[in-house]
Amino acid sequence: MNHHPASPGQPRPNTPVWDDEPWTALPSLEGDVSADVCVVGLGGSGLAGVTELLDHGLSVVGVDAGMVAGGAAGRNGGFLLAGTYDFYHDAVRKLGREWASSVYRLTLEQVARMAAETPDAVRITGSLRIVDTPEEEDDCRSQMQGLQADGFAVECYDGPEGRGLLFPADAAFQPLRRCRTLARRAAVRGARLYEHSPAIEIGQGQVVTPVGRVRCGAVIVAADGRLEGLFPELRGRVRTARLQMLATAPTDEVRLPRPVYARWGYEYWQQLTDGRIALGGFRDLGGEGEWTEEWEPSETVQARLEGFLRERIGVRAPVTHRWAASVGYTPSGLPVLEEVRPGVWAAGGYSGTGNVIGALCGRAMAQVALTGSSPLADILREPAAVGMRAAALSG
Repeated sequence: MNHHPASPGQPRPNTPVWDDEPWTALPSLEGDVSADVCVVGLGGSGLAGVTELLDHGLSVVGVDAGMVAGGAAGRNGGFLLAGTYDFYHDAVRKLGREWASSVYRLTLEQVARMAAETPDAVRITGSLRIVDTPEEEDDCRSQMQGLQADGFAVECYDGPEGRGLLFPADAAFQPLRRCRTLARRAAVRGARLYEHSPAIEIGQGQVVTPVGRVRCGAVIVAADGRLEGLFPELRGRVRTARLQMLATAPTDEVRLPRPVYARWGYEYWQQLTDGRIALGGFRDLGGEGEWTEEWEPSETVQARLEGFLRERIGVRAPVTHRWAASVGYTPSGLPVLEEVRPGVWAAGGYSGTGNVIGALCGRAMAQVALTGSSPLADILREPAAVGMRAAALSG
């Protein structure tokens, strides 16, 4: 593809706006090491799992093919939203009120937990869902009624961004800062973390990298996008898409105190504390080419994003960053969270909800490694899948 020329102030091509702080690279894994658990993937979900394992006194080795949060965990829109891929009323309709309310409550608790864990990276701001059509306005009404019926906070909103709903418990965050903070803390607590150490063989009791090997009692694989590349047996159940974003120089042309998403969630933007606008979206209008494991920005989607920035948001500030990330989607919108091989647990396919659902999945996998079961995992998995698994175990 043709790369966009770097704008003044852009550090390097395909670099997220979040990468604005120094980071001392971790070593690559060389030779053999051993641990109670090996965590493959050092993004938000993997580091949540590492933290949970350390909290229970287990020894941990973590490896990543790139850098800490070098994938979607450090390249996303910086939203912490309660709920699942489906809007709340749709989740109730599809999977039942008990399940939907349990998961929504878990995600609210997880957002609050993340704010307490890394207060320098998380701001409880609330979020907005803004509507453009009468159909979406009707859908917002159904969403609000469903949430209020089950005791969850939501308000009608009419302001400069447009009309829609306000979710007061949601948050904005600096995703790369949060992950790097968790990684530094984990290393201080004894976790051995390695960058640029791709897992080329994953099996019961071991993970092999190009020049190293981890021998362990259990393996946790936390990868959202490209999970089907690590586990070919998951092809057809999870599919990788490219999500694209851009960011501007600091501007005072608008004032956006909280993250916004519109057009059924396909477009999303926020204003950072220094005034920059970070904007993503238009995956669905990028065509079949956006279903790819490539993660370089494309001209087609970037042009739509810039047009939206100028015409809809009303910002003329120069674009300084353009980037993309690989994200996994599942047909149900619910994550893959299961034992994919003996002694190997995997999570991914968060369908755009990895910041919160992914962290819950990381904790759930750690619980499984500790005890063989996880109340979190049982809630997060689709009810029908839990029933089938229980039947198989009893049989």
